[in-house]
Amino acid sequence: MSAETSAAVPGQFTRRRLQFRAWRGRRPFWAGLYVMLGGFPIMYFPYAHIKFGQLTVAMATTAGAGSLIIGVLLVVLGLTLWFQQHVRVFAGVAAILLALVSLPVSNFGGFIIGFLLSLFGGAMAVAWSPDKSAGRADDDGAPEDGGSGTAHGAQESNDLSGTIPANGANGRHSAG
Repeated sequence: MSAETSAAVPGQFTRRRLQFRAWRGRRPFWAGLYVMLGGFPIMYFPYAHIKFGQLTVAMATTAGAGSLIIGVLLVVLGLTLWFQQHVRVFAGVAAILLALVSLPVSNFGGFIIGFLLSLFGGAMAVAWSPDKSAGRADDDGAPEDGGSGTAHGAQESNDLSGTIPANGANGRHSAG
């Protein structure tokens, strides 16, 4: 590659990767993934037959239907977090409650694996908040640039209290 070679146009893979990164950034992606991954062991273990050499261990219990319902609901809540992010608090609280219910119902919450994944995913969903600065614009319609300056090149102050010496105030506020 020489100095005269222009930068290559991004290929299909790079463009799709950047689109996915932008899509993932606008929603509680990891919370939804953890909730979905937590639902699978809760669904699987009550119906599984695990083999240890010649020994077959059947995990089937009378609560198998409850485990299936809890697991399916967790997967649906994970998908809801991805595609309907405005109900993230409801979906997160529901995932936490279903994870707690899975402890006595489905083999200790899918042998603690599904319980922990669903619990962490639900907590992440409740704690997630959308980026408020994305898409915001100043009064003149230009996107915000983090306070790097005004149109005339002068630096703006981040002090909103009105007590900087340039404003003629010394920290005392008048009551009238």
